Amino acid sequence: MIEVLVVDDDFRVAEINAAYVGRVPGFRVRATAHNAAQALEALEGGGIDLMLLDHYLPDETGLSLMRRVRQLGHHTDVIMVTAARDVTTVQTAMRYGALQYLVKPFAFPGLRVKLEAYARLRRTLDGAGEAGQDQVDRIFGALRTASTTAPLPKGHSAPTADLIRRVLADAARPLSAHEVAERSGLSRSTAQRYLKRLEESGRLSLTLRYGETGRPEHRYAWATGR
Repeated sequence: MIEVLVVDDDFRVAEINAAYVGRVPGFRVRATAHNAAQALEALEGGGIDLMLLDHYLPDETGLSLMRRVRQLGHHTDVIMVTAARDVTTVQTAMRYGALQYLVKPFAFPGLRVKLEAYARLRRTLDGAGEAGQDQVDRIFGALRTASTTAPLPKGHSAPTADLIRRVLADAARPLSAHEVAERSGLSRSTAQRYLKRLEESGRLSLTLRYGETGRPEHRYAWATGR
């Protein structure tokens, strides 16, 4: 279970964000805080894996808090959840080690994809020792959330496209249409239809694997950054 600290000066927003977190499997809200002092107290108690951090706090900024947290030796991961939209704040958050940045206002799906990407990163890192380039690429690509909200052709659904995205993103290697169908529970024809469309849109990378028959097998991977 991933333990989360929700930090927001607005009590109502903190409640909403905490409720959102509770709807994502594998996540649990350990504590909520409404200022930097409360957040530090919660972190000192230990057991916090992830902090959802607002920038506008009454006693100091979220960026200042994140810097202090690192100086104090806390390694809690951070996702910024804030209305701050200026590039300087975003850039500074990146330099201080924020893994994701979610701009308010947002609905549940916006936070869900960030949390799912974070969970995917943790799964990728679990048990990792030395990493080859493929493993490094998967680690850096794990946090990249794909946009499946772009218009799809008639007969295609966003939930099915997202299912295929998750299957490919969680895979340790490129998959064939048959393997995607098996892992997603879709028919092979449906999997092939979606894979073809997603590859045409640039969201998938396609490689060819040649066997003894001479006929290449198409293998698909989720394109990093898409």
